[in-house]
Amino acid sequence: MNTYKYTAKDKNSHTVIGILEGTSETEVADFLHKKELVVVSISPAKNKILKTRDKKVKLDDLVIFARQLSTMIDSGIPLVQSLGTLAEQIENKNLRDVVITVRQDIEAGMSFYGALAKHPAVFSELFINMTKAGEASGTLNEVLDRLATYLEKTAALTRKVRSAMVYPAILISMATLITTGLLVKVVPIFKEIFASFGGKLPLPTQILIAASNLLTKYFLIFVVLSVILGFLFKRYISTEKGRYNFDDLKLKTPVIGTLFRKMALARFSRTFSTLVKSGVDILSALDIVGKTSGNKVIEEAMAECRKAVRDGESISRHLSKRKVFPPMLYRMIGVGEQTGQLEKMLSKIADFYDEQVDAAVAGLTSIIEPIVIAFLGIIIGGIVISLFLPIFKITELIAQ
Repeated sequence: MNTYKYTAKDKNSHTVIGILEGTSETEVADFLHKKELVVVSISPAKNKILKTRDKKVKLDDLVIFARQLSTMIDSGIPLVQSLGTLAEQIENKNLRDVVITVRQDIEAGMSFYGALAKHPAVFSELFINMTKAGEASGTLNEVLDRLATYLEKTAALTRKVRSAMVYPAILISMATLITTGLLVKVVPIFKEIFASFGGKLPLPTQILIAASNLLTKYFLIFVVLSVILGFLFKRYISTEKGRYNFDDLKLKTPVIGTLFRKMALARFSRTFSTLVKSGVDILSALDIVGKTSGNKVIEEAMAECRKAVRDGESISRHLSKRKVFPPMLYRMIGVGEQTGQLEKMLSKIADFYDEQVDAAVAGLTSIIEPIVIAFLGIIIGGIVISLFLPIFKITELIAQ
């Protein structure tokens, strides 16, 4: 099938521009004539699908869309009619507009997956390729249902990790604000009091006052410098090398790195299993798995694995060469390859790592909470003690 761009006129002489798939320009022209359109021009689109600029849609909205569409198709309702019905009840305006556009493209003769591919900000490569496999095999309803289940589990996994990070992030932010407030506002007041006493201050108090003077004097410079460093860091991790190094560092970080690794492996296994079960060919599946893993280290490993598999090497053999994949994972994949049950093995691996993520999240929360509280106590307690040391010294002198 080739892709053609056409320009035509409708009954009211309005210009209609669109894209159709067909074996030849003649077939496309015949289809347009049946739609009572007057053909102005037809030209090859070089198999590229024009993409529109859409806003991203929440994962939960996509889950509902995929689940409802699967149910309607399974009930025997035609795809175009199902999309029209869903468009009327979708609450998210962005998704509703996209579904309406997809419905119009299908009516114009485009395939479902081709219409979805025009909206990459809304539908991922995973979504599009699974839909393509479902259309080709006549199991679109099953694939959509499987896709909805996959998206639900992915969303649940992301929520678990985010919830584990929220509490420590709040504590660290509070500690930073309190420490900055003490150094900028409170310490200068005590500094004036200490100056009136005269005499030499204890070393901890001297260090605290020096830090306060530095922060107060160059506060705006510190703020600007922090913003610049944040901007440069963001620019760095937006590059291929920067993103790879940052993702590699996340996997190697003590304590928290274990969580990131298990989360990445759970997503890798679940995505791979879902694609294979939906009928997507292995090479395409490996490409999609890498891009949706959320980690550049795994993405690069999958790109190399794809080349190796294309040259005749097994998946498990290649993965065994990469340290990011534990022995259990590639050995179970090897068993799946030998027995023809790769999808089943990948699904078991995904379930295992989902449970591991749950345990890691619980363990991380129990470890980080006392560490952060201890850190708060040391920093803020240290500031308070440094402020009161001179007062204790004066009290002792008066007592004598």
